[in-house]
Amino acid sequence: MGRERKRKMAITLTERAAEKIKQLFAQHKLPESAALRVGVKGGGCSGFNYTLDVTDSPAEDDEVFESCGVRIVCDPKSLLYLSGTEIDFDEELLKGGFKFNNPNASRSCGCGASFST
Repeated sequence: MGRERKRKMAITLTERAAEKIKQLFAQHKLPESAALRVGVKGGGCSGFNYTLDVTDSPAEDDEVFESCGVRIVCDPKSLLYLSGTEIDFDEELLKGGFKFNNPNASRSCGCGASFST
């Protein structure tokens, strides 16, 4: 039998997260071509850290998604860990910020900034 390829799912934003990102893009006067770059890097208390950045031009091998009017860019290696992730935004005083609802994470740290698979 042939080897099945796992289908990559999009990275999505909640309405709250999309509104916050649009607000930040406008506040910093970013061009309309700006996109949210989502990724992972090694480190953190659980093995991987989530990363958020801004890019004007995706790399040739990047995956590009659109969610709630925001363009999202992710490199192929990060997408292996982030496929199906929904990003939310919470305005709580102590634990506020962007939250990653990652179906691939088997464990997350208390602050929600790192995870393991």
